[in-house]
Amino acid sequence: MSRIPRLGLLALVLVFAADQLVKWLVTGPLDIAMLGDVKTLLPVFDLRFIPNIGVSLGLLNATSTTAHWMLVALTGVIAIGVLVWMWRERARVDQAALGCVAGGALGNILDRVRLGYVTDYADLHFGEWRPFLVFNLADAAITVGVLVLLVRALLMRDKRPTAEKVNA
Repeated sequence: MSRIPRLGLLALVLVFAADQLVKWLVTGPLDIAMLGDVKTLLPVFDLRFIPNIGVSLGLLNATSTTAHWMLVALTGVIAIGVLVWMWRERARVDQAALGCVAGGALGNILDRVRLGYVTDYADLHFGEWRPFLVFNLADAAITVGVLVLLVRALLMRDKRPTAEKVNA
């Protein structure tokens, strides 16, 4: 019987809940729910409502009902794969990273199912230069989770002896 990835599940629940709370705050009490609505929080950061019908970087725009549900299905399959990986993962840091990815994915999937689009609102800019498209907390959690997994995979080598060293 596999162990329950508690840290991963905690990260998933926290990311999902925080994502949905912030989206509600932006589109509800802060009243930034129409295309073009902007609220400046810092000289380099605005809240700007953008309904996103695609995925990252404007790819796979779902402009038809069929494309929309295919995108929901595709992201759902990916989220299930991440959850299976999280359940099988032994390293707690990787479980937490996978929980961030899954929580963000589920937050965006819920938007897509409920609203027909993902609510994006975070606009980081330096003057007119924007290093990112407008994004949301779920996107940030997915990005951070993937970066943690990549850094650990590339830089944290397994310390177990290799077969050549054992047989030498």
